[in-house]
Amino acid sequence: MLWSATARLSANPSPLHLPVFNQSITVFGKSKPSRVCCSPSRAMETNDDTSKAKGLSFDDFLSKKPYSPPTWASHLKPIPSHVFSLAHLPTPIHKWNLPNLPQNTEVWLKREDLSGMQLSGNKVRKLEFLLAEAVAQGADCIITIGGIQSNHCRATAVAAKYLNLDSYLILFTSKLLVDKDPGLTGNLLVERFMGAHIQLISKEEYAKIGSVALTNVLKEQLLKEGRRPYVIPVGGSNSLGTWGYIEAMREIEEQLQIRSNRVKFDDIVVACGSGGTIAGLSLGSWLGALKAKAKGLDYAINTSEELKFVKEVAAATGVVLDPVYSGKAAYGMMKDMAENPKKWEGRKVLFVHTGGLLGLFDKVDQMAPLVGNWQRMDVNESIPRKEGIGKMF
Repeated sequence: MLWSATARLSANPSPLHLPVFNQSITVFGKSKPSRVCCSPSRAMETNDDTSKAKGLSFDDFLSKKPYSPPTWASHLKPIPSHVFSLAHLPTPIHKWNLPNLPQNTEVWLKREDLSGMQLSGNKVRKLEFLLAEAVAQGADCIITIGGIQSNHCRATAVAAKYLNLDSYLILFTSKLLVDKDPGLTGNLLVERFMGAHIQLISKEEYAKIGSVALTNVLKEQLLKEGRRPYVIPVGGSNSLGTWGYIEAMREIEEQLQIRSNRVKFDDIVVACGSGGTIAGLSLGSWLGALKAKAKGLDYAINTSEELKFVKEVAAATGVVLDPVYSGKAAYGMMKDMAENPKKWEGRKVLFVHTGGLLGLFDKVDQMAPLVGNWQRMDVNESIPRKEGIGKMF
């Protein structure tokens, strides 16, 4: 079963209390789970019993190369001709020791948030294909669109700059803020450091005009200026971008194949926004070996309980979820497990962490009451003191 949570509202969610849970974590990406290799490699390093993987050389990162699809996807049309190497792959999979799971239920975590610091998250896999087409078409700049804290827009600005392309970002925000400097919080800081050209529009205007018309308006303006723009849709989600997660499903299959005690996942849980990630995973799981069926549940903007859940998961497991996508999906999954434990008992679940850490910085005012564990250190007067003994580096 492929289980998705979209970024919409959940009504009156019941609180989930997560105690600190200490247990060892098994990580696999190699056939020997006691050692972990997180090198930027397209194939997994294996032991002597499996084929040797080819790691990326210094010249492979940011390179464009011909693309060959998985055999089970070779009948899909059109097949991309090339792909850029932008992400640090494969991303690890490890057991996620969440407390209060139904009996004999295992949750494993696919760490798409570790696909690269500036590019982290699911968006970079789509951009590998989209930007290969942009360069092939002779583009000199990229246009895309999203919310004011769009992870996709931030990843696009970074990836475009890596490839010496300018980026133009249409960001929708509150009508009260549309005429003000958007600031440097979260994704905006990275975008503006990258020199992205930011165009603000109110959510109300966006809702009435739509993303296609807005990007076309900007495209026509740039064409008149002699530029050669390439337009990427919301979230990078179109038929070409979907190949990013068809390819991710091949990566997951390879990771499972080289594990000594083969894990077979019954369910895949992922947050769903613009739909490209779940489309690729659904195609890949159906055409490939996993054979997961799709099931979607709706979730929405952050509630205080969801933010509390994100904080509790971090304290319990060391994994930081984002407040908009993966945090909601995990909250929805745990809520459903608590309410319908029999449905999940004995199942092995792969949760796809789609990144988005920078979005938390836009929620600091809401998160502050949840993290009050600080105090001034009390040092007794009897402790000897001498000027200059403590060096300030």
